[in-house]
Amino acid sequence: MVSTGEVRKGQTLIIEGELYKVMEANHVKQGRGTAFLRLTMRNVRTGSTTIKTFMAGERFETARLSTTNVQYLYRDDDQLHVMNTETYDQFPVDVKMLGDALYYIKENETFDLLTYGDEVLDVSLPTSVELIVAETEPGYKGDTASGGGKPATTDTGLAVTVPFFLNVGDRIKVDTRTGEYITRVG
Repeated sequence: MVSTGEVRKGQTLIIEGELYKVMEANHVKQGRGTAFLRLTMRNVRTGSTTIKTFMAGERFETARLSTTNVQYLYRDDDQLHVMNTETYDQFPVDVKMLGDALYYIKENETFDLLTYGDEVLDVSLPTSVELIVAETEPGYKGDTASGGGKPATTDTGLAVTVPFFLNVGDRIKVDTRTGEYITRVG
């Protein structure tokens, strides 16, 4: 349990049975009135953002979130089947929950899941991943002078703009935060 004076940005709290991540915490002390705490919070399950005000002295329960390292086994319709790398337990994860992270995950690769109890809340990816160009137009001699790029699709389905000299089958490094091409690999 934490009091209003101990609440900080980035904490995950349980308020009225819901999980909220604190995006911003403003401690306000008025001249004559009592102090209060104004929180900007994002509901971890739904993604909606709300602003709530609490009187000084209120207490909040902190959520115990854990990180689980898993290996991607296979995809079945709208479920991604993964295996806990420590206990070898297999369980499905809803594809909607993963969102754009699916473009950066390949079969047999490992990644981290943020969990609360048995509920999967979020996925943690490395800052960059290596992907293979599956589809793009052929490059032509002299195209590199323009400094532009051409559209390409990777083996995971990610659409990315790559330099003209890249061809189908080339390995590239992509930034998972922005989805942009970084460099060609080997």
